[in-house]
Amino acid sequence: MTDLASSFLAAERLGRIAPSPSTAAAARVRELKASGRRILDLTVGEPDFDTPQHVKDAAIAAIHAGETKYTPVNGTPALREAIRGSLRRSLGIEYSDAELTVGGGGKQVIFLALMATLDTGDEVVIPAPYWVSYPDMVRANDGTPVIVPTRAETRYKLTPAALEAAIGERTTWLILNSPGNPSGAIYTEGELAALAEVLRRHPSVSVLSDEIYSEISFTGSPAPSLAAVAPDLRHRVLVVSGVSKSYAMTGWRLGYAAGDPALIAAINTLQSQTSSCPSSISQAAAAAALSGPQDFIAETVPVYAERRDATVAGLTEIPGLDPLVPDGAFYIYVDCSGIIGKKTEDGTVLADDQDVTLYLLDRAGVAVIQGAAYGQSPFFRISFATDIETLTVAVDAITGAVGALR
Repeated sequence: MTDLASSFLAAERLGRIAPSPSTAAAARVRELKASGRRILDLTVGEPDFDTPQHVKDAAIAAIHAGETKYTPVNGTPALREAIRGSLRRSLGIEYSDAELTVGGGGKQVIFLALMATLDTGDEVVIPAPYWVSYPDMVRANDGTPVIVPTRAETRYKLTPAALEAAIGERTTWLILNSPGNPSGAIYTEGELAALAEVLRRHPSVSVLSDEIYSEISFTGSPAPSLAAVAPDLRHRVLVVSGVSKSYAMTGWRLGYAAGDPALIAAINTLQSQTSSCPSSISQAAAAAALSGPQDFIAETVPVYAERRDATVAGLTEIPGLDPLVPDGAFYIYVDCSGIIGKKTEDGTVLADDQDVTLYLLDRAGVAVIQGAAYGQSPFFRISFATDIETLTVAVDAITGAVGALR
């Protein structure tokens, strides 16, 4: 028999990173469902709404019109105009074509930005809790993540003092995510202005402002942006966004960023050597989403707010759980310290938040993600990007599971 042993040798950088915990959790849910288990999946941050019809129509029209070829690296003229218009409306800033890049989702744009700027030993300040991919993307690009814990007293937002203490000689980036995943926290204009004061004292530090959830805000207006609050820092702020969350277009894989022309040119060079350009069809759809009617956002945000309120209310009633009320996005970060150390019915001790998530999966059939994945424990994250009936049943199941602890 032929020896099929693999001769694959992984690059050193692969040893620095781990698979995405949210992707791994979703895969585990699929496995359990395939085995016949009824699982209430609250892991994935993916809107359950369908992509708006006019957006799908624009994609179909592009196909029929033969718009199926390579595009410029930084997007079609129609998409660039739509991005400029969207940024003009939300930030009040006029960006040129030389300040725009597009990619296969916001995640790719962030990865390429880090690839374009990090050398071995360069540091990136990341407030915790953080989106699971930030530290690993930094490590994959030879950088060093500097994790800065945040506290409940500041609603898990970075303070100027903590930022000042975290900046060192090799600090290259600060990553800000507002509204935040997993916290749902939104930085106010005043909070951003205070951070800007620190950044002015450190001119070598750039800011990667991940604003993918900016339109999903429960404050009555989109989340403020550092680029608009501190216009003198505009060219040090890379504003990253996309259509995945606000327009229920996760599978279309289209993200974009606006920033300093030199940085954008570097990102576009890397883009030209990776995927050449994003899908031409997705670009047509994104252009329609950004430049067309915005009714979809106006209709869905109140639905998210209703889900948030109902889920928070139910979780608050469970002894030992303390949910953080999000200002935006569609996640609830739940402090579960009150049940750490308790025993399950078979005598197993819940020692950490991973034990809690496994217990909820096994006992309640509810899938959530452990707080350790986001750099802050003991917590777990719930996504309420699903229907309120599922959320209600899930909260009832969690109530029963926690009530069975001793």
